[in-house]
Amino acid sequence: MKKYGKFAALVVVVLGTLAWLAASGMSSNQTYYKTITELGKMGDQAYGQRIRVGGDVASGSIQRVGNEVQFVLIQDKTELKVAYTGTDPLPDTFKDGAQALADGKLGKDHVFRAAKIQAKCASKYEAKPGQLTPGSNPNINNGKGSTI
Repeated sequence: MKKYGKFAALVVVVLGTLAWLAASGMSSNQTYYKTITELGKMGDQAYGQRIRVGGDVASGSIQRVGNEVQFVLIQDKTELKVAYTGTDPLPDTFKDGAQALADGKLGKDHVFRAAKIQAKCASKYEAKPGQLTPGSNPNINNGKGSTI
């Protein structure tokens, strides 16, 4: 009977340790998406905290300086200078006017130091005027009034 008690205690300790490691690992990797305006409202709390910030890449702002790519994100006329020093190559869709997410930390110099960049070109995924989008059907009124 003592064998089963010791075995049960060992199982509880192992499962507890695994649960603790999983919980602490998830919280350290957890980042939240913020707008540039929300980042500005965070004040001093934003410095040194890992954050994801989204916006549009300003036209003509992308510059390569050594191993660093510098650019400006714009959202609602608010700008944020970003310096990317990650090891991954930038996405093919990263260009002027693209929507981008920068994952990193805001420095005291108000430059966002990004370790990862995600980008998509909004115009590439939008339907052309008069073109149907996937899943749409012109014969269904979707509750928007009569089709007669």
